[in-house]
Amino acid sequence: MRKDGRGEINVGIRKGRRSYRLYDGTHTVTAPATPRRRPAGLFGATLLAAAALGIAPTQARITKIVIDSSTPYTNPATTMAYTAILGRAFGTLDPKDRHNAIIQDIELAPRDSNGQVAYVTVFQVLVPATPNGRLWYDVPNRGGNAIPGAAFDTGAVYVQSGWQGDILGLGCATGYPCVDLNTTPATQVVGASNAAQYVLQVPVAQKADKTPITGPVYTHVALGTSGTTGRLVIFVNNAPYLPATLDTSQATLWSVSRQSVTGLRNVDRQLVPSGQWSYDCNGQPAPGSKLTPFYVCYTGAAGGFDPDRLYELVYPAKDPLVLGIGYAATRDLLSFLHHASTDSVGTANPVAGMVKQVLEYGVSQSGAFIRTTIHLGFNQDEDDRQVADGAWPHIDGRQLFMNVRFALPDVITNLYMMADEAPVWWADYPDPVRHHRPFGILTRCSLTGTCPQILETFGSDELYEEKMSPDLVGTTAQGDIPLPPNVHRYYFPSTTHGGGSDAAAFTWSPPPTAPVTPSPTSCAYPGNPNPESDQMAALQADFIAFLTDGTPMPPDAYPRLANRTLVAPTRHATRFPDIPGYPYGGAGIDHPEAFDFGPRVNYYDQTGIITIEPPEILAVEPEPVPPVNADGNETVGVPSVTLQVPLGTYSGWNLYSGGPYQGQQCSLSGSFWPFQETIAAQQAADDPRPSLEQRYGTHAGYVCAVTRAAAEAVERRFLLPADAQTLITDAAGSNVLTGLVPTAIDQGVGNRLCAAEGR
Repeated sequence: MRKDGRGEINVGIRKGRRSYRLYDGTHTVTAPATPRRRPAGLFGATLLAAAALGIAPTQARITKIVIDSSTPYTNPATTMAYTAILGRAFGTLDPKDRHNAIIQDIELAPRDSNGQVAYVTVFQVLVPATPNGRLWYDVPNRGGNAIPGAAFDTGAVYVQSGWQGDILGLGCATGYPCVDLNTTPATQVVGASNAAQYVLQVPVAQKADKTPITGPVYTHVALGTSGTTGRLVIFVNNAPYLPATLDTSQATLWSVSRQSVTGLRNVDRQLVPSGQWSYDCNGQPAPGSKLTPFYVCYTGAAGGFDPDRLYELVYPAKDPLVLGIGYAATRDLLSFLHHASTDSVGTANPVAGMVKQVLEYGVSQSGAFIRTTIHLGFNQDEDDRQVADGAWPHIDGRQLFMNVRFALPDVITNLYMMADEAPVWWADYPDPVRHHRPFGILTRCSLTGTCPQILETFGSDELYEEKMSPDLVGTTAQGDIPLPPNVHRYYFPSTTHGGGSDAAAFTWSPPPTAPVTPSPTSCAYPGNPNPESDQMAALQADFIAFLTDGTPMPPDAYPRLANRTLVAPTRHATRFPDIPGYPYGGAGIDHPEAFDFGPRVNYYDQTGIITIEPPEILAVEPEPVPPVNADGNETVGVPSVTLQVPLGTYSGWNLYSGGPYQGQQCSLSGSFWPFQETIAAQQAADDPRPSLEQRYGTHAGYVCAVTRAAAEAVERRFLLPADAQTLITDAAGSNVLTGLVPTAIDQGVGNRLCAAEGR
């Protein structure tokens, strides 16, 4: 075991002249300095060697599956018929196995009579009538339903399962879990409306003498709270851990009137005396008798909480969950579905023999789950086989906050939350801020030959809010990080988090004439309708073709420092135009920070034990963004047809209109400012951007411009032909310039656009 004073406790990388060595204090793996994929025959050779030594090979650790329902299902997007199987998978993990040893506190989890650590997960499998050999694992986001409406890979098996273990502790005050999956059928957990969750049940870590483990947890009261009762939240969910004591003098509650997203500016910080608040309000206006860790009561000020202030709390929690089991549970379920014929009691694998290739897809938080799964080595099963052949993390550049003691996986990019402590880039690359040697998400799987092909997609909001630029340029933004050959990266310019909708994108309305009423929870500008779904559908088809028959992926398309498509987030550097009513808001960007959570955290992996809450801020890192054109729109990457034929300025940033974060990035939101419709309106508004009339002349001209852009996108393989026709139909049915009586000049503009399009 190694500790170098920088928090590196368990895992590091040694680079020699001829090899790398990965070590965790007990086991070592040595591989060539130029990693290569393990030959297909190596696994068989390993089994023969084990047999010669009298060693029984390990098995995937799903010991039992229980099918709670099996019903017909028709996908609403494709009308494809499936059998929908809903059930629970029971698994065990050997805490001494090198494949599991990195799971935080697994050695402190209760064990069965065989010395194994048990878990239960809810899963759903959609079984097609005619399988094509592919299995898509759609990672649920916060336990929600990840599959319906998304599956269009005809003949693929679709799977989702619970991986976020804290969800089972969010709705009750009696201790974990709220629902026991050992005895509760999945049909009662998920429900017909999917109002409940795809959940995972994990053990609670405890000391050898069975007494509770305690530690600090940071949380805050929901923005905009008024009255005497405040709900403690991480992002959207409650804080999942019970307080170790109801003595509020052992906790710290404070408030600020203004806080910068970098944490370097807290205005009017006020400590709330311990005698003026309590845990046990149970949602009532005054303290009661029932413990509820999800609410606090503030009784010492007239009217209670001030909605324009931010209230933060650090409290001593008890009973940490062994949440890192979520990575192993997913690994073992996928390995079981891929390779097993039955479980240990004879229940048939519902897709036995159907799976030749496994692909993973995750959005936002679920994308972070995929990235950390690979980083921590969980794309290799207990038989050393590769789990996923392809992985697609979408709109997220973080590592997941899930494998430390008292982890909080619900977090997005809140201040003081763990997200960028471990490397967030794919290739081996140094971290000068933390003085780390070169390390990357793919380091472990490169050593074992188990790296999947990666499809990485993200948009503008991920740079302005999700702190994603270190994925591209590291923590100091001194240069572009080389992209490994198995990573295929595509950037969607001028989009919000996840993109808008085609329906909204083809609807024009004039710019707002008055600002919104300031609020701690509302954004200052209209939402961004620029979609990503069309490019996503095409890239999924490209990725399938690449993995199936080797058809090359389209060329990578993303911003770089080298060609000046990444610049400082200032109006001057981005060249954002002077738009009346819509000044540049990118300066409110969420910068990534390097946090110090204490010396017992391994910052290479975001594992360990947090001892400093809230963490100290070691550095605020740069977050460059793409520049824009004269319209205020980004041009680098894979633009949608909407962006190529714009109806306004589409930005990845939006700003809170009021409250403690006023003027800073509004949560998960881009913004939009429409063009004026006519030349007269544009001149009256003193808008430097040409009007719709100047751009397209007539409604027919606009439709022709959309038709041409769609054809070019199809040619570049960034749009499917069927989706191109849908976009053209949407444009023809839009209200763009339909109310304008065109002049001869307008007719000429429209005619030229249609002539260029060939109509």
